[in-house]
Amino acid sequence: MTETLRGLGVSPGRAAGRVRRMAGPPALPAPVPVADADREVGRALRALETTAADLAARAEKAPDATARAILEAQSFIADDPGLRETVEANVRSGSDAAHAVDAACAHHRRALEAAGGYIAERAADLDDIRNRAVAAVLGLPVPGVPEPGHPFVLVAEDLSPADTVNLDPGSVLALVTEKGGPTSHTAILARARGLPAVVACRGVSEVEEGTWVAVDGARGVVETGIGEEEAAEIRRRADAGRRRVATGRGPGRTSDGHPVKLLLNIGSAADLRPPPGAAEIDAEGVGLFRTEFLFLDRREAPGYEEQVAAYEAVFRAAPGGHVVIRTLDAGTDKPLPFLGLPGEANPALGVRGLRVSRLRPQVLDTQLDAIAEAARTSGTEPWVMAPMVTTVSEAAGFAGRARARGIARVGAMVEVPAAALRAARLLEELDFLSIGTNDLSQYTFASDRQHGELADLLDPWQPALLRLVADCAAAGRAAGKPVGVCGEAAADPLLAGVLAGLGVTSLSMSASCVAPVRESLAALSLKRCRENARLALGADDPARARDMIASGR
Repeated sequence: MTETLRGLGVSPGRAAGRVRRMAGPPALPAPVPVADADREVGRALRALETTAADLAARAEKAPDATARAILEAQSFIADDPGLRETVEANVRSGSDAAHAVDAACAHHRRALEAAGGYIAERAADLDDIRNRAVAAVLGLPVPGVPEPGHPFVLVAEDLSPADTVNLDPGSVLALVTEKGGPTSHTAILARARGLPAVVACRGVSEVEEGTWVAVDGARGVVETGIGEEEAAEIRRRADAGRRRVATGRGPGRTSDGHPVKLLLNIGSAADLRPPPGAAEIDAEGVGLFRTEFLFLDRREAPGYEEQVAAYEAVFRAAPGGHVVIRTLDAGTDKPLPFLGLPGEANPALGVRGLRVSRLRPQVLDTQLDAIAEAARTSGTEPWVMAPMVTTVSEAAGFAGRARARGIARVGAMVEVPAAALRAARLLEELDFLSIGTNDLSQYTFASDRQHGELADLLDPWQPALLRLVADCAAAGRAAGKPVGVCGEAAADPLLAGVLAGLGVTSLSMSASCVAPVRESLAALSLKRCRENARLALGADDPARARDMIASGR
């Protein structure tokens, strides 16, 4: 008997195979008395050191810069002095090494969750660190991806970056998790690997091992209990589709020639180099250069010369020389040691993005100086935008600082409803807008990006979110200025036509998503895109919107 389960589709594609489940975390044995506290502290800290070293080694082998940055950050957490101090204090209070590590990770996890925003996104990393360190203390193997000897659909409560980053697409056909959201590390890395994925799929943990299932990563649907012949046909069609998509080249266009630029989200020049054996990345430029990867985990800000070199490398390597560079997106929700910002009760609503320049103006000034110099030496004209712009005065102030340095194309991220509602007025001060759907969803629906029970509110198909996108695009058309999308919504091939129909002029995504989005757009006329946009805006919920577009109604 077949059953349909629904979650959030976070990485498009179809796949079918038998379910294989991730092993659970190592169980804690009963507590034991501590006879030698120094020895027990040593055991616990060595386990953390082993965990940090293993994650760092995995980062070195990561196939792309995004995965490498995620694993490096996780390694830093495992090696954090605060975590080590808590572990030692727990041992001195009478806990054995395994329980000391478990309690310390739980304590720091709660602290991250309470901080909200981006910091809360790192809470799940501590679960993986806990599992690895406890396994190291107990001398147990770390839970990992099963190896049944045949291709399979991987089902788990959630997946850590270390589990996801080196998955073999030849063995793992698709990912389905009970937890997670559209901006989770599972979602980001699944898209980067081109694996169909569904997260926040309730009931999938109850599907028996070995059951044949079909996964639709675009619609967020998992069908259980299908037959082996049906699974084989789904795989055949999926393989044919992947081969067809891989041959597509050229700019983003609808079937009747309406242009929609297809751009890349990157963190450094390394992201512009294809993996060994892969085809050259075929995109029309960079739509989001996240400069914060240059600043992460630094005790001191990168200097002017270092920044010039990093920016110039991207400007020279970018397809067509087109680069949209975002100034530092950090703050109390993404703490960087050198900023020295005071703690806040609610960092997600505090000093972050452009607001940091209120307290540390020299950080933005140095970055703008370096961007201007890198543009001059490389002979390019980058587009520069600020994150977390909320008011017209903020937009005008940023534009003035950038243009004073000779930067001609200045824009802003639209990440809060206030900016979307004032898009027309912002465009009187700016040259372009770029919509960050991840944060715009969070602030529009008052929904924490890491709250598993609220993941459906962060679905990029939410009609209220699409209405804000439509309003921004309408303001762009009226002003004759471009409005792009660089959030995770841009990577959804099914949603691409809707966004084009709303009037979005560019879509920016990870390199692996460009070809499927290109093919999806090429199959639709602009008239069809506009009709799809009308249907999606009129739907009462994202599942209904997605189903209407997928069925062609």
